[in-house]
Amino acid sequence: MSVTLPESVDAWRMVSAQRSFQGVLPISTFHRLGEVLAGTDGTAQFELDFGRDEFGTAYLDVRVQVPLTLICQRTLEPFVLPTTVESRLGLIKSENEESALPPGCEPLLVAEDGRLMLADVIEDELLLALPLVPINPDSRLPDEVVGPGPEEELPSEDRSDNPFAVLRELKKQ
Repeated sequence: MSVTLPESVDAWRMVSAQRSFQGVLPISTFHRLGEVLAGTDGTAQFELDFGRDEFGTAYLDVRVQVPLTLICQRTLEPFVLPTTVESRLGLIKSENEESALPPGCEPLLVAEDGRLMLADVIEDELLLALPLVPINPDSRLPDEVVGPGPEEELPSEDRSDNPFAVLRELKKQ
């Protein structure tokens, strides 16, 4: 296991050697991800494992745990969303090889020279894990948006019991 993450690796050599990397990266190193976050404090814990499955398919297992600070679209307040990513990426040289990947294996197109930027792979997986509309599960709408609750209903004398009572009176005339 390696604690430091190299900037780039030769994907096919990593598969042959069945290399693994684990460590911690500051969230601030992910520039594209930082553009959609409310804050870049904290760190991402990652584990990357290269290998081949029983069918001979080259893969990269990606596991990341990170607290992401997002803006709740219900309250417009920042909140921390604990995010866990676990995915298996099938390493392919061309798009034609995508159909040969086993189920549950997402394709990862590797450049012709075999170079793979591991931090970019982690960042891509985190971007894919972001919710489409971030909502803090502990939030609730402000009272001025929700309106009066059931206990704050209008008094009964201000509303008629039967909405058709007016029509009945008109019919009698």
